[in-house]
Amino acid sequence: MKSAETIPFSFTNSCCNVKTMPVKTQAIKNWWRIKYIKFFSWEYWPMWLVYIPASFYFIYYCIRARSFCFFSAANPSIETGGMIFESKWDIFKLIPKQYYPATILIKEKESIDDVILKMDNTAMKFPAIAKPDRGERGWCVNILKNTSDLEKYLLKYPIDFLLQKYIDYPMELSIFFYRHPDAANGMITSVTSKEYLKITGDGISNLYKLIEADDRAFLQLEKLKHSGTIDFNKILKHGEIEILVPFGNHVRGALFLDYCDVIDEKLNTVFNNISKQIEGFYFGRFDIKCKSIKDLKEGKHFSILELNGSGAEPAHIYQPGFSFFKAQKIIIQHYKMMYEAAKANHKKGTAYMSLQSFRQVCKAQKEHKLKVVAAI
Repeated sequence: MKSAETIPFSFTNSCCNVKTMPVKTQAIKNWWRIKYIKFFSWEYWPMWLVYIPASFYFIYYCIRARSFCFFSAANPSIETGGMIFESKWDIFKLIPKQYYPATILIKEKESIDDVILKMDNTAMKFPAIAKPDRGERGWCVNILKNTSDLEKYLLKYPIDFLLQKYIDYPMELSIFFYRHPDAANGMITSVTSKEYLKITGDGISNLYKLIEADDRAFLQLEKLKHSGTIDFNKILKHGEIEILVPFGNHVRGALFLDYCDVIDEKLNTVFNNISKQIEGFYFGRFDIKCKSIKDLKEGKHFSILELNGSGAEPAHIYQPGFSFFKAQKIIIQHYKMMYEAAKANHKKGTAYMSLQSFRQVCKAQKEHKLKVVAAI
């Protein structure tokens, strides 16, 4: 059967080509189903819509700080405070190396031979994770399984990117941490467990049917088709699990779960010790992988995949069924923390980013993404 993509919808076709009607009808049904799922599950709403209620508090703190860009002072050592278009590589340089996997910066237009040499010098093997040095929410993140994948990535994405050793620990967590610049210790305010998009077999249906039957997977169906990595005719055994997207990004189908109940003195101690070693960091989220919660609380068998600043979210609010109003309260609480960190640092001499500079960064980010889109 042809997909809806191979038969473009038009009024001419709908009137003159009866054979295309079932395909088009299915496409329309799929469109309405997607809208229905997203309408009744606010975790899928666009970010601007989710943040409308809390945005009034953001404006309030802008007025108090007398700066629209007060957030830039929350983390003085990170570009824009980590709100937008910051360099991941520059952030990694702030973190002690024992806490994160082998990571190398690949500059735009570097040859495959130079990249392989860098990998050899750091003892990095495939598989490896490739992600843009400047980007967010899983944009252009791929697993590279071999040299061929690396070469394709180099040709496809004409930007600086990071190549990172793949960590195969079973748990992926996001841990939000805040410490007032004048305080001796800080605290964890959010812990989120991330479950990759997956499907469980029934021994009868193929992957395509299973994906269609699962709302979360169904929302990723078109992306999965374009990825070329899924065998939709594959039939899983009863109870067999197939990971469809091996990334902990919500926009790529990952399930976010509220794990705040694991926060205790031990976990706070671990992240207080880490954060104090990261100069100029007070407010943001650690994205990590670990062997277990028990090991993490003992400060072992974990690795920091990324550290995000002012633009980070307390991701546990995206657990399915989480109260929208409770989420607003949590977002507002974090705005207050960001303001307090920024205000304290500003008093110590950290300047707020100017509105003109912020606009220039936004423009640079837009041009950066358009460059990749044009290349693809």
